[in-house]
Amino acid sequence: MLKAHHVLSFLNQCNNVNTLSQIHAHVITNGYFTIPSISNKLLNSYYALSNSLLLCQFVFHQIKNPKTLHWNSIIKAFSQSPNALEAIHYYNQMALFHSSRPNCSTFSFLLKACEKSKGGRKCKEIHGAIIRYGFVLDMVVSTNLIRSYAAFGELDSMRRVFDEMPVKDLITWNSMISCYFHMGFHSEALKLFDEMKIVDVGFDGFSLVHLLSACAHLGALDIGVKLHDLGSEKGLSDNVFVGNALIDMYAKCGSLDKAICVFDGMKNKDIFSWNSIISGYGVHGFGDKAISFFKKMLIDGVKPDSITFLGLLCGCSHQGLVDDGIEFFHLMSSKYGLRPNVKHYGCMVDLFGRAGKLEKALDMIENSPFSNSTILWRTFLASCKIHKDVDNGEKAMNKLKESGTLNAGDCILLAGIYADAKDLEGVVRMRKMIKYEGLMTAPSWSSIDLDGQIHMFVVNDRSRVDSEEIYSKLEEMIHEATIIGYEFEGRMGSCHSEKLALALGLIKSAGGSCIRIVKNLRVCKDCHSFTKFVSKAYKREIVVRDRVRFHHFQNGLCSCKDYW
Repeated sequence: MLKAHHVLSFLNQCNNVNTLSQIHAHVITNGYFTIPSISNKLLNSYYALSNSLLLCQFVFHQIKNPKTLHWNSIIKAFSQSPNALEAIHYYNQMALFHSSRPNCSTFSFLLKACEKSKGGRKCKEIHGAIIRYGFVLDMVVSTNLIRSYAAFGELDSMRRVFDEMPVKDLITWNSMISCYFHMGFHSEALKLFDEMKIVDVGFDGFSLVHLLSACAHLGALDIGVKLHDLGSEKGLSDNVFVGNALIDMYAKCGSLDKAICVFDGMKNKDIFSWNSIISGYGVHGFGDKAISFFKKMLIDGVKPDSITFLGLLCGCSHQGLVDDGIEFFHLMSSKYGLRPNVKHYGCMVDLFGRAGKLEKALDMIENSPFSNSTILWRTFLASCKIHKDVDNGEKAMNKLKESGTLNAGDCILLAGIYADAKDLEGVVRMRKMIKYEGLMTAPSWSSIDLDGQIHMFVVNDRSRVDSEEIYSKLEEMIHEATIIGYEFEGRMGSCHSEKLALALGLIKSAGGSCIRIVKNLRVCKDCHSFTKFVSKAYKREIVVRDRVRFHHFQNGLCSCKDYW
């Protein structure tokens, strides 16, 4: 007869359900099922080999007096399943058994179950149980609790758990940075790093990747450069994930030269490295250079993926490379077996639309698997605004109405098309629609990074203590720009956020240095024209990243060649 340790050895080596059932029979026949380690291994093996919750339940319910390890196994199995709430049901049953008590693993699995089942209220209930059982001081449990609250957008609860932890290791700090980043609180992630430096907890590659990604979202180049230096000092620059994050950060902060420098210096490159540099060139509007790197990538033996082609199509769209874009769109499926998704179709609609080929853009939408996509119709509407096409603009608007996704921005675009066509009734109609249907649009903001500090502005912003100085500088800028040909289309009482950010940049930055601005929406025609003239009047390079692409202004010209 096999001894207990032999049975465990066989269970560890077992790789199919048939053999497992034979071992199971042997266990039952020889009375080994009462040994907790063996019955628990059987329970876990059935789930690992068959992914069958029914078999897990069958084995579990054969155990007469389940211990904590048994409860944890069944709770873990359900926490990973589509029926994750059942894990909480088993926990409630566990509470009725005096022979078993939850431990830190129990609560970690339960919190995962809450996330999987989107049970935010249950998460708070589990938090209460964690306090009652005395695990609130456990670092692993508290870190998992932080992640769970982040998953439900419970920012205050997440921060409170973190602040109340008496001891925090690097994993906990990294979790907080990651949570802030994924929740979209990028400035808070960077502020947390300042706190990390005060307590001297250190940092690793995981910390850097998320912090650099936060810089990329904010356009915080100065902070990104400092993080790069810190990473180099600690020997983390050779880490391929850090390298990829650096490329992405420099590209999204408008410093393509530094992105290339990092790329060229990487000892090991993966598909993400190539995609980052190709996408970087694409979003900056340098489609020809994106194509050049794509060819180098193929020579290097790296197989492209769907992200690669998204970067290529983006570059082709922004540079007007229609024939190249068509070729790449067909190549991704014909040669590489990649199915275009809605973003690829969106790039093609944009490609045709910007080039004035509105009928081809319309055909692309109507013959795509995403003919009802609001992304495609909204992209098409933007193209109709560029080319002042009323009929197609109204067609796009009707499609957005039908989908129930119409917003104020769509009405503003069509109102602009009506205004260009001198259709004042159409303009009034759009304004009434916004008012009476209560349509909302995203509030516009711009940011500028000055010496590692992010300054945010909204339209007509007068919240700063130096507002008077900023508006005085803006008045001077309008005067200087007007002298060399700028035609002011607004009024001093209505100032877009990027103009205010640009004024602060001229006040605070050193003469001759590059000014970098991030805007969450598409830059308007007037601000685009104004920035061109300011770059010439003040002899400054100005880089503006808007929702669609980068604009590099220098000596009165823009890299987009007004093709945007």
